[in-house]
Amino acid sequence: MPSAYVIADVKVADPEQYKAYTALTPAAVSAAGGEFVVRGGRHETLEGDWQPSRMVIIRFNSFDEARGFYDSAMYKEARAKRAGATAHFNMIVVEGV
Repeated sequence: MPSAYVIADVKVADPEQYKAYTALTPAAVSAAGGEFVVRGGRHETLEGDWQPSRMVIIRFNSFDEARGFYDSAMYKEARAKRAGATAHFNMIVVEGV
């Protein structure tokens, strides 16, 4: 069964408010069977004009688990805490190999 990755590009506008989101997210990820692969850290654009701010990558065992994480009550609570704390928050889920 292929794995799946949730990938987010985040520009934090209110670091104090964003802390409430980051405090809740790990439990929601773990409850859905996921694990953080990247959570911030150094990055560099190698091609193109994409200039991401903060990158997050979370691995799940399946696409359905990743969707389950996003749709879970735990993550909905975390998203509510994040509202207004970011200048942008782009997130996708992609099936791995």
